Amino acid sequence: MLLNAIIVNCLTHLKMAYLLSLSLSKSSKSTLLVGGLTVFSRLLGFWRDVLIARYFGVNLATDAFFAAFRIPNLLRRLFAEGAFSQAFVPTLTLYKAKNNTDELQQFINNIASYLTLFMLIMTFFCVMIAPILIFICAAGFDWKSQQHQLATQLLQIMLPYGFFITLTAFIGSILNTHTKFAIPAFTPALLNISMIGATFWLTPYFQQPIIALAVGVFIGGALQLALQLVALHQLHLWPKLQRNFHNSVTRRVINNILPTIFANSTTQINFLVNTLVASFLATGSVSWLYYADRLLEFPSGILGSALTTVMLPKLAKNYVAHESEKFSQTLDWGLHFIALLGVPASIGLFFLSEPILSVLFGSTEFTAYDVHACAQALSAYALGLMGFLMVKVLTPAFTTCHIQSIAIRYAWICLGVNLILALLLAQNFSHIGIALASSLATSLNAALLLIFLWKKQLYRPLKNWRLLSLQIFFSSVVLTETLRYFSNFASWSTFYLVKCVILGGASYFAGLFLSGYFYTHKKNYDF
Repeated sequence: MLLNAIIVNCLTHLKMAYLLSLSLSKSSKSTLLVGGLTVFSRLLGFWRDVLIARYFGVNLATDAFFAAFRIPNLLRRLFAEGAFSQAFVPTLTLYKAKNNTDELQQFINNIASYLTLFMLIMTFFCVMIAPILIFICAAGFDWKSQQHQLATQLLQIMLPYGFFITLTAFIGSILNTHTKFAIPAFTPALLNISMIGATFWLTPYFQQPIIALAVGVFIGGALQLALQLVALHQLHLWPKLQRNFHNSVTRRVINNILPTIFANSTTQINFLVNTLVASFLATGSVSWLYYADRLLEFPSGILGSALTTVMLPKLAKNYVAHESEKFSQTLDWGLHFIALLGVPASIGLFFLSEPILSVLFGSTEFTAYDVHACAQALSAYALGLMGFLMVKVLTPAFTTCHIQSIAIRYAWICLGVNLILALLLAQNFSHIGIALASSLATSLNAALLLIFLWKKQLYRPLKNWRLLSLQIFFSSVVLTETLRYFSNFASWSTFYLVKCVILGGASYFAGLFLSGYFYTHKKNYDF
């Protein structure tokens, strides 16, 4: 059954891989490479979540783990998925352009020294106040209850992951700037491999089996950092820790990191807010939102992270060279791919949420009730998928142009809207209202970012958008009707789900072909 579920996900993402190959410019090839490796990591992550769902089920222990895992997972998303790079890469690009190896090495040494010292202090401090952090993230857990104590213990084990992933993201930014995309894109798979191994081999050694997962997170972080260090050594840029690392450039980069991370972290912080509100709801609400969020990460993580990774060095290069037209063209290229792939992904997740969850996670531990409740949250998240993707692609433009204060202002607005909507909607729609609040708030954030870039002439849409919109709309209608017609099954199996995935993908391709997409957009971008 597990193998069948993996095959379903492979078929789903073959469509994405093919679409990414339609435009074989250098940028598209890099995106395809990063996207392909990200698909591999996401499939491992999916296998990890299937094992957790079927091995541990949905109960007080899993709610405790997912509440505690939100914090290291937040750090992973912030640092490993591009937010850190957006504060660091523009300055690194300037040093690289000077072709002065000594200055580049000194800059890397200074940043590495600061991050190492800062993260060691922060990790120790957070371990000490772990009970308070759990109370903040899951206030619905009774203070000093067994669930609160378990969540605190799990968090203390996983907190060093924050140290590992910060340095991993720092090194990955250096590798990406030198167009070494493969290792940073593969590295996240090590966390999933570690957690899978912990589920199989470490659980018998703990009285509370869920603790093995926390140990797996710790080991996975150490492995990620080790692999990146090896890759950096091959570039002869091994960082050397120094006592005196304060200078104007270092301070400027460090001062930009927190604002940039916050501007990019709106979606992730919203998920933390969701966990907080869900902890007051029925048992299982935290877990249902977690699994729905994980399935949303397939399209948002694969496409959003791949595009951001490839676009960021290019945007920085365009900005340094004062190439405003190419800067706008790079943004347009990213938005083109988001529209092409994000719309059908949203439709697919919305209509097939329950079948996907039933086939992938359904078991005696993850009951039909859990499947239905989780599917409702996933459908609500799917409505905001385009917003999630747009925020990932648009925010790097603000960082590169050193106007991240504007993005931060919009991020605060988004957070406030999300909190208010979550509290209001949760009263009548339970955990579904929480997911819907995130979709609405993130869509608002994306709209504000896009309007600002357009008004300031930093982004000037190409003339083909009207035609592209009509082509995607026509293809989406074909896809929607196909899924509506073929998804009326009383009970679901792997065969029926695979059938819907194949027919849905084929119908979308047919719609693109009939509308002339493959002819009219064959050579849109040349950079």
